[in-house]
Amino acid sequence: DEYNDEIERFEILNTQRDDLFIAEENLRETIKKIDKVARKRFNETFDLIKTNFENLFNLFFEGGHATLKLVGDPDPLEADIAIQAQPPGKRNTSIRLLSSGEKALTAISLLFSIYQVKPSPYCILDEVDAPLDDANIERFAKMIKEFSNDTQFIIITHNKKTMSKAEMMYGVTMPEIGVSRLVGVRMEDVA
Repeated sequence: DEYNDEIERFEILNTQRDDLFIAEENLRETIKKIDKVARKRFNETFDLIKTNFENLFNLFFEGGHATLKLVGDPDPLEADIAIQAQPPGKRNTSIRLLSSGEKALTAISLLFSIYQVKPSPYCILDEVDAPLDDANIERFAKMIKEFSNDTQFIIITHNKKTMSKAEMMYGVTMPEIGVSRLVGVRMEDVA
């Protein structure tokens, strides 16, 4: 009787083990398929962002060259992304050698490159124009104007030149100590 009970138990455990092996194999197949799709989508998206970045960098800097590269691991999902940027008239290709304004404009170019692949109805930019000089503020404002056909931009800034390009401006005032008030001005009404 004990032998028969143990044989029955052994057969149940054997069936469960076989089920686990089948489930493991199914999971491995599913993971392979998901990895294949993820790599394909990543490469497609990366190529789009890279092309957008190269074009937008050229527009922002009115020349020069920039690109994105996958470095390190041959697997694109594990590789690092290197940014190479060379504004017109400069020899460097490392982003570390750029001025703070050039770095900011390069970052904005990259941000908008990603945005072009996956646009949204609104975008909040917090003092991205702080390190930019007047000429670069003009370029930045021009790009915002182009993208504003499809997206509403909320830009937090202290830069008067950026403010002058806005359609609507909101500010926070403190008429009394401890009491804040929101003030909105439509720029076309002021002009």
